[in-house]
Amino acid sequence: MRLPLAFVHAASKIAPKPEVPLDFPREWYEFVDPTNPEHLINADLTWLLSHWTCVFGTPACQGIIEGREDDGCCSHGAYLSDDEDREILAKGMAMLTPDDWQFYEKGSGRNPLGKRGYLEEDDLDGEPALKTRKYKGACIFLNRPDFAGGQGCALHSMALRKGIEPLEVKPEVCWQLPVRREQQWVERPDGEQILKTTITEFDRRGWGSGGADLKWYCSGSPDAHIGAKQVWESYRPELIALIGEPAYDELAKICKRRGALGLIAVHPATAAATKRTEGDIKYAQHPEEHA
Repeated sequence: MRLPLAFVHAASKIAPKPEVPLDFPREWYEFVDPTNPEHLINADLTWLLSHWTCVFGTPACQGIIEGREDDGCCSHGAYLSDDEDREILAKGMAMLTPDDWQFYEKGSGRNPLGKRGYLEEDDLDGEPALKTRKYKGACIFLNRPDFAGGQGCALHSMALRKGIEPLEVKPEVCWQLPVRREQQWVERPDGEQILKTTITEFDRRGWGSGGADLKWYCSGSPDAHIGAKQVWESYRPELIALIGEPAYDELAKICKRRGALGLIAVHPATAAATKRTEGDIKYAQHPEEHA
């Protein structure tokens, strides 16, 4: 999640535009990792060339739970993927100070799973799992709007202040969203196996059946497709972490070339946002035509 430069209190929320349907045409491009002939990358160009951007803290963000608009997508806490994910989070937590983290005294105890810890045990798809603890209805690392240090993820804000990438201190699920990476070994017709990595949009379906119950979700909302850069550019550090720098460099070339030619399957949320922007400009230039 890349936070916008300016935060606006949720009291000034805008009426959300309808989200686009989950099913629509997409353009895909497959290429082999330049450093590994046994690694095939399948890239969703419709998503990567969209203008989605994180709108947390702005009037556009509606939050995923009714009545908790200020939480953005941080209401449930973050599940940790593995031991490495836990170590990264522990490193990030150790870098926080009371000036960074509103609930420092509540979550910085010596035992991460203790009464003053920042983790809790939960169940994920029938398996025991660790997640960031919920405190007062949302992730304990979420600074609320009344915090003097600023609203938003304490880890993310601290990383930006220190000049490091947020992915170096945040749980994996937090920095990946809403990019989705899927990996599987596939067998080719000649019997050879190859690792196939798919990079695409983490839409509502990515959350399973619960995704349909979210109050609002940004990846399909035209209100969030207003980024100055396309996803392949704005998410460069995250994409490098997911597929490696040589593969990312190849992906960047592909995206530049495809963008110059013109996508056939443009993301409908980006198309809707672009159309609305053009309409707003036309209205501003010729308001008398709309009187």
